[in-house]
Amino acid sequence: VQLQASGGGWVQAGGSLRLSCAASGPIFSINGMGWYRQAPGKQRELVASIIGDGSTKYSDSVKGRFTISRDDAKNTVVLEIHSLKPEDTAVYYCKADVRTSFIEPDSQVYWGQGTQVTVSS
Repeated sequence: VQLQASGGGWVQAGGSLRLSCAASGPIFSINGMGWYRQAPGKQRELVASIIGDGSTKYSDSVKGRFTISRDDAKNTVVLEIHSLKPEDTAVYYCKADVRTSFIEPDSQVYWGQGTQVTVSS
């Protein structure tokens, strides 16, 4: 299974970006999907997550500015980012809990390669 993230870039404070992550390979089902970020010198942190029933969770720092959604037909998770701040600058990673086959009851965690988001003040 591979996760391909895209949509990062450079933007001025107050701007918007749309990050997308597509999963490919042997996929039977995907439970949770999410976005994490890691700023220089800091630990990777959860930004937003979404599970199969559409329930979402956001970190306090992004609530009201970020929106996560998923398209199960395309095995894709999207993060809409608005009102960007310089402190949002980080490498953003997508993650998915994937069940690869009908006969395999357990899911495995896969990570995308990361996409850089840079916000200038």
